[in-house]
Amino acid sequence: MTKGFSEEERAAMKARAAELRTRERRGRSADKAAADEADVLAKIEQMPEGDRALAERVHAIVTTFAPDLAPKPYYGQPGYARKGKVVCFFRSGLLDKERYSTFGFAAQADLDEDDGLWPTAYALTEPTEEAWERLAGIVRRIAG
Repeated sequence: MTKGFSEEERAAMKARAAELRTRERRGRSADKAAADEADVLAKIEQMPEGDRALAERVHAIVTTFAPDLAPKPYYGQPGYARKGKVVCFFRSGLLDKERYSTFGFAAQADLDEDDGLWPTAYALTEPTEEAWERLAGIVRRIAG
């Protein structure tokens, strides 16, 4: 039997509620995108060292290969959105008290495969350069 939400899950829900309140206050101003990116960079900076390096690399890949995706906080961690909807996101394994960090995708990423099997997230531990190249390829595909 479960006891309900974990401490990490409750923290993520509180972070998401705070993000939504902040977005509502910001409205649709021209500075909103810059403020959202600053928030994402601040979240990355607050991560434990190992996950910070992973998140920085993911951020660089997404902003390079999918510049139309707007960085925005997503459940207290980095997300990347198109037309306000998060398309992909990074989750810190250390912050979530999980075995590994992940780079995940929402349905809007449109990674559907003809055979009916496609990823919704990848585990990130210590990716090789080849793995980073594969991730960049996926981000290019999301970018269209």
